[in-house]
Amino acid sequence: MSTAATINKGLFRGLNLRQKTILLISFMSLLLIAIVTSSVFIDGGSLSTDFGSKNLAPSLDHPFGTDWMGRDMFIRTLGGLGLSILIGAIASTISTLLSVILGLLSSVGKIEDSFVSWLVDLFLSIPHLLLIILISIGLGGGATGVIIGVAFTHWTSLTRVVRAEIKQLKTQDYIQISRNFGKSKWWIAVKHFMPHLFPQFILGTILMFPHAILHEASVTFLGFGLSPHEPAIGIILSESMRYLSAGYWWLAFFPGLSLLIVVLSFDMIGENLDKLMNPKKAQE
Repeated sequence: MSTAATINKGLFRGLNLRQKTILLISFMSLLLIAIVTSSVFIDGGSLSTDFGSKNLAPSLDHPFGTDWMGRDMFIRTLGGLGLSILIGAIASTISTLLSVILGLLSSVGKIEDSFVSWLVDLFLSIPHLLLIILISIGLGGGATGVIIGVAFTHWTSLTRVVRAEIKQLKTQDYIQISRNFGKSKWWIAVKHFMPHLFPQFILGTILMFPHAILHEASVTFLGFGLSPHEPAIGIILSESMRYLSAGYWWLAFFPGLSLLIVVLSFDMIGENLDKLMNPKKAQE
């Protein structure tokens, strides 16, 4: 049983499955919206240095403690999470668009289908993290390099799903009837394939978020992603490694835990949306 399913079982007892699912999706969505909204309204003054308050342990004044420059770790973590979610949103959207284009291209003919299959296998043969690093370096790093790197490495799985769904749809009677009436391949793709595949696109985009966020944090942690002055979680974790041996555990613990909660929230939203869109899976 997955982590999301275990949490679902423990929460919202006394409600039916559909009510539990909707409430859980709503709760997790509100949590993520609150994080993004709060990060937008962080002003520069709240992240100013204060060497008189450096390396303070967690307290009521500083729930996540302070770092080696006296900056509040709660504010830094909140800003880093907001930035990671923004990068994940843009990268996931671009990946979904690539999946839609390539999935529909595979339905045009055997040559196009073979090309899409070859392209998917090519990108899957290269480790995601390595490819993201290469793309990010090639584009000069920064947010743009990371977004494009993540986007161009996360479309393969959804493309495979779309391609398989299209192959199954091609065998349906109404597709054959449309062809007999002289409808073009593009018309069939837009009118028949797209409505059927729309739930896959929604779920695919949401389920890409955890991978996109974790890969962005990983690349940034290794020093190939965002600039050091950006309040990214990867940068926060990378900088904290130098101070863990001195006993400043909170510099890495709270940002890492917060990142885990955000990733788990997206995973739970995607899993529960899948239950709403595919009721049969809710009984598995």
